[in-house]
Amino acid sequence: MKKILTAEDDKEINRLICEYLSSQGYETLSTMNGLDAVRIVREQSDLSLLILDLMLPFQSGDMVLEKIRGFSDIPVIVVSAKSETRSKIDLIRMGADDYITKPFDLDELLVRVEAVLRRYEGNPHKQEEAKTLTYKKLSLDITAGTATVCGNPLTLTSKEFAILELMLKNPAKLWSKANLFESVWGENYLSDDSTVKVHMSNIRSKLKKLDPGNEYIETVWGMGYRLVS
Repeated sequence: MKKILTAEDDKEINRLICEYLSSQGYETLSTMNGLDAVRIVREQSDLSLLILDLMLPFQSGDMVLEKIRGFSDIPVIVVSAKSETRSKIDLIRMGADDYITKPFDLDELLVRVEAVLRRYEGNPHKQEEAKTLTYKKLSLDITAGTATVCGNPLTLTSKEFAILELMLKNPAKLWSKANLFESVWGENYLSDDSTVKVHMSNIRSKLKKLDPGNEYIETVWGMGYRLVS
């Protein structure tokens, strides 16, 4: 049974989310402050997902996300009353996997939870595919969902991992933003959507930090992205 932590300081919303997800077969935990959210994620290694409100006492949701990304790649769905595109981009840049704006329908939340978990865990039926993908000094363990560069752990969000997995499985392919977005997010691409650009920037930054001597992804202006030959 997958375990989901809800970090939400509104007691009634917290209760409704937990009760609804429990009715859908998930095990649920809850907290109403940011400090406990970080502690629980650190201590509960079997957590499958974090639903994170931004307006938390003691430690705000964005601070919680930043701290968690320092030691965990657990999928995170941010819940917030803020609907501005800038806020969403900033949170994606920090490592959020999805963003839902209040007020929201519980059925919509469930769909997003299922989608994020499905992307994170991959397709269990593709047993015949390679379990490890390598390129230069980057290695992806598809089964474990982990990555290393020069033998050092590379912390990735679920979507960052999915992007690299796609590119390493198709090393000669030139990926347009639309190709990547529709393959990883499973949604129609909007021409002004900067989501892919933000994720690519994050991936490059993380790779550069662990292996400054190598370039892994190049931009083909006006066309998209590909692995450096």
